[in-house]
Amino acid sequence: MKKSSEPGAGAHIQVIDRAVSLLDTIARYPDPVSLKVLSADTQLHPSTTHRILASLQQNRFVERDADGHYRLGMRLMQLGVRLHSNIDLRAVAQPVMERLRDELGETINLTIREGDVMVYIEKASPNRMMQVQQIIGSRAPLHVTAVGKLMLGASGRDAMLSYAERTNLPAYTRKTITHADELIDHCNQCIKQGYALDNEEAEIDVGCIGVLLSDSSGNAIGGLSVSAPIERRRSEWIDILKQAGEEISQSLGYESS
Repeated sequence: MKKSSEPGAGAHIQVIDRAVSLLDTIARYPDPVSLKVLSADTQLHPSTTHRILASLQQNRFVERDADGHYRLGMRLMQLGVRLHSNIDLRAVAQPVMERLRDELGETINLTIREGDVMVYIEKASPNRMMQVQQIIGSRAPLHVTAVGKLMLGASGRDAMLSYAERTNLPAYTRKTITHADELIDHCNQCIKQGYALDNEEAEIDVGCIGVLLSDSSGNAIGGLSVSAPIERRRSEWIDILKQAGEEISQSLGYESS
């Protein structure tokens, strides 16, 4: 009888075990971790550690900052959102979104990041003739959306450069940011101020204000935004949206410092 080449139930695949060990080690540290520390903690040879981390980075399970240190990547956050938070996120956000819709009279969007795009997973639309309609399930590139630019800013300079190289920052309107250095500076400013604007960068005559939503670990798991014809958008909505975002984040377990 021919023996199966498949591993038995108790078998371990070494490279997966090592990758998991590295991820667990990174997760134990509050700040990005150096290759040297990761190699020492996992008792893996530095060349082996580097090789596995490179693969994890390529698959977005880890990210490498400007100092060459490693942190958990956006893909893990996305998987965590899918497993635990999508239903909860919608349930928590929905009443806040409906309240915002009634207060502002405009479309309120709930989005999550998937790779290089933002995905619209929920909306609250007003009952008015002229409104911005976002289809649930539709996608938009990170660099043309308010929340997407915040997601980029939160990911760090190296990740933003990588995004720019992968996508070539295509223009969707004449106002789209298409240069990497300008995008990085802009996204960093958005993070500092706690909100971002889409100034007709995805669609002419449409403006957006966006904020990030965070979970109990402080990870950005999604975004809340208001979309409106650009002439109706008001700067006073920024603080209202920021407060709503903080309310949702706190309901998800986030504690602001």
